[in-house]
Amino acid sequence: MVRLLSLRKLLLAYFVMSTGALLWLILNFGLFCNSSSREEETLLTKTRELRRWEERLARKERDLHKKSVLDSTLPTIYAIMPTHTRHVQKAELTRLAQTFLHVKNFHWILVEDSESRTDLVTRFLASCGIKYTHLNIKTPEDYQLKETDPNWLKPRGVEQRNIGLQWLRENLDMERDRGVVYFADDDNTYSLQLFDEMRSTRGVSVWPVGLVGGLRFERPVVEHGKVVKWYTFWRPERPFAIDMAGFAVNLRLILENPQAKFELRVRRGYLESSLLQHLITMDDLEPLADNCTKVLVWHTRTEKPKMKQENKLIEYGRPSDPRIEV
Repeated sequence: MVRLLSLRKLLLAYFVMSTGALLWLILNFGLFCNSSSREEETLLTKTRELRRWEERLARKERDLHKKSVLDSTLPTIYAIMPTHTRHVQKAELTRLAQTFLHVKNFHWILVEDSESRTDLVTRFLASCGIKYTHLNIKTPEDYQLKETDPNWLKPRGVEQRNIGLQWLRENLDMERDRGVVYFADDDNTYSLQLFDEMRSTRGVSVWPVGLVGGLRFERPVVEHGKVVKWYTFWRPERPFAIDMAGFAVNLRLILENPQAKFELRVRRGYLESSLLQHLITMDDLEPLADNCTKVLVWHTRTEKPKMKQENKLIEYGRPSDPRIEV
């Protein structure tokens, strides 16, 4: 009997304690929820703050990189580059930026062949970490290449390079600014050594270009330190039988000769000559790249991607997500 009473007391005590604990939990449930909500809000606030600091750090890193590639003792390289919208455009620009990031005192003048500056190129340049100027001008319709036209049929990038020259003349000063002007293309490959060598250009410097003109290379032929002729298959009698990637011009010459520009109406292969004939003679050319015996730049056009399946999806009304930038 005593044991039975003790067991009942034990069960009663357990029931009272359990009920009390349950009541306490019910009464304080709101406090737990409020505490959890506050902690969640605090976590979200800290996450946002962390992201802001990460963005600031990324900006600081880009600024520090820009400072690291600036050297007041060196002239600036102004690279004027035409570009146009196509599937591989961003990939090409990304590849080039990885090279240009290593070049000290580099100013990228990127000129779009379009009626307006595109969002893709605008965003790309804003995040590339390179000093740049973003311009645009549309090629006249009569001089636009059709899809099936060969690359050599019409001069390309003429208006874009000329507006780049115009920007230099309107924004730079002969007494204040020192530099070298180079006409780059967005589908070439460049050795860093090329930029180191062209920086010493006093007038117009020249060098070989690889994989161009249907040859392994084209180059100026040098004898006793002077350019005497051109190694090329196509019209070697041209005044300057050289590829656009094969020369650089001292900024002073560009500023001193405002009439010098690329001619839109020019025979095949004479585009480079249309500019250079206003600036220099063959006798005064400066051969670089070990007397024009080393190739430091290549015409490496990226293969045009095949969009057969993408076009089928468009026909089916199920194109890939246009919000994903390629």
